[in-house]
Amino acid sequence: MSTNDYRVNNRIRVPEVRLIDDEGEQVGIIATTDALARAEEAGLDLVEVSPNARPPVCRIMDFGKFKYQQAKKEQKGKGGGKSSQLKEIRVRPAIDKHDLQYRLENARKFLGQGHKVQVVCIFRGRQMRHPEHGADVMRQVAEALEDISKIESPARMMGRRMTMLLTHK
Repeated sequence: MSTNDYRVNNRIRVPEVRLIDDEGEQVGIIATTDALARAEEAGLDLVEVSPNARPPVCRIMDFGKFKYQQAKKEQKGKGGGKSSQLKEIRVRPAIDKHDLQYRLENARKFLGQGHKVQVVCIFRGRQMRHPEHGADVMRQVAEALEDISKIESPARMMGRRMTMLLTHK
């Protein structure tokens, strides 16, 4: 039931209701006007929480606070899907040591956050004649990250790319 489905205060159109007070204690079946008076006296709202019951169940509560808490619950339920993502680092067969080091730092950060890292080595032109250079780079990456990761999918050629998938240990 969304917060728009609740009847509050003067919108409750039945002669009597089963009342639950602001402490959660059941008061019993009383006239709606008396329930409204009790809610007003407490400085709170009378909210119909179970309209299908006979008589309907109403509760004395702060409706604004209740709406806020419901919205937070819905938000929390939606956000649960933030699991691991696939991050990619790109290297070349003739990559400089410093460039490789920089990419390894990023990969380490991604793995530390629980993401999977796909290492992609891209070959151009004559580099295709020596795939062993790309394999060396992939081996260096795997060795540098072996303390924090394990190889889910080993390095393999796919056209002009060599890919390897690492996951957090």
